[in-house]
Amino acid sequence: MKVLVSLCVFVPLLALATAEEEAVLESILRDRSHIEETLRLAADEKAGDYAAALQRLRKIYHNSIRPMEQAYKYNELRQHEISDGEITSKPMVLFLGPWSVGKSSMINYLLGLLDTPYQLYTGAEPTTSEFTVIMHGEKIRTVEGIVMAADSSRSFSPLEKFGQNFLEKLVGIEMPHKLLERVTFVDTPGIIENRKQQERGYPFNDVCQWFIDRADLIFVVFDPTKLDVGLELEMLFRQLKGRESQIRIILNKADSLATQDLMRVYGALFWSLAPLINVTEPPRVYVSSFWPYDYAPDTSRELFKREEISLLEDLNQVIENRLENKIAFIRQHGIRVRIHALLVDRYVQTFKEKMSFFSDPELVFKEIVDDPDKFYIFKSILAKTNVSKFDLPNRDAYRDFFGINPVNSFKQLSAQCSYMGGCLLEKIERAITHELPSLLGNINSGKNPTLSSCEATGCGEKPKNRYRRN
Repeated sequence: MKVLVSLCVFVPLLALATAEEEAVLESILRDRSHIEETLRLAADEKAGDYAAALQRLRKIYHNSIRPMEQAYKYNELRQHEISDGEITSKPMVLFLGPWSVGKSSMINYLLGLLDTPYQLYTGAEPTTSEFTVIMHGEKIRTVEGIVMAADSSRSFSPLEKFGQNFLEKLVGIEMPHKLLERVTFVDTPGIIENRKQQERGYPFNDVCQWFIDRADLIFVVFDPTKLDVGLELEMLFRQLKGRESQIRIILNKADSLATQDLMRVYGALFWSLAPLINVTEPPRVYVSSFWPYDYAPDTSRELFKREEISLLEDLNQVIENRLENKIAFIRQHGIRVRIHALLVDRYVQTFKEKMSFFSDPELVFKEIVDDPDKFYIFKSILAKTNVSKFDLPNRDAYRDFFGINPVNSFKQLSAQCSYMGGCLLEKIERAITHELPSLLGNINSGKNPTLSSCEATGCGEKPKNRYRRN
């Protein structure tokens, strides 16, 4: 009887305690309504127009750019093969930085994953040892790295080249979420300056470079209480060269310091990073505390809130411009492929001109590839239309390129024509100067970028009769 009375008293007390705990938890959690409002997650997208534009972009790439890539083995020079999955993929936001600076907590906060089974594990010690890709799916599930690499419909199939040890450190998390319908997050292992812990079992820097090359936005996160810049962080910023427009530096956990100390840390951060970021205009720095709990008392709450909203607007800008950025990326890729083809064509032409009946082919081409300026290889390319000297590849790269691919295995561009398909150079130049800018113009003007009947069926242009007199 006493036990029954005790239970009758205990159960209401337990329910009361649980309710009080929930009330306390709600009081210390931060309001997240501004995230959905700033990112406009409630707005409906025109999925049909977006899919039509991607289909046309894919058609232009396969018809006009990829044939030139394959003919002149561009992928062996740049090691960047564009798959259909990459063309149709969502914008990628990459999180980089030292260990335990709040990268995983920031993702948990943006997606509202606190106290859910799939929240990313966080802690004061190095916790994230895998590259974690958080993407949209119809249901919540975990995808192993070997499955992600084997699926050609995804953009991660090229990661197989980094070996099975890396694929074991790659994991994907799919979940239904409005934000993930428009963007994909990638959480990375923290940078550890202790050399003994740098033995990761896979080429960490090469993997980071792969994600950096494909990221639309790169968040480099720092903790104000530990701003040590070591060898691995220096290597990371060397890899970020040329991607300064995508970099955003985040000084996280800003409410853990007093305002005066925070100003000193802000200056110390720029002092440490100045030698690593050699650009006129430094990257944008956001100072706030990105996690689900309320700001610490007696801190610059309003400043942190405005900084957070500015970051969300920056993220939303990437989401809104994802199609324009994709077209610009494919066009930039096409320009590089065209320049590579022109250079290979010039090497082949020079080799044939210098060859005679008694010449040694290896010695002749060694002289050309060792000193291309002597034969005006690169200078002759600058006379072409739409070629900038700043886009020319490294001369030494072609010594390695032709070491693997013999020069006599390539045809000249003038021979890369067919009666039905036209000339490869004409097709890629038409894509760069007309087709891709036209597609971009249609999107900016609000027109529906649907495929014409000829583009949809792949019939191409009516071939010219090269033997008919005009």
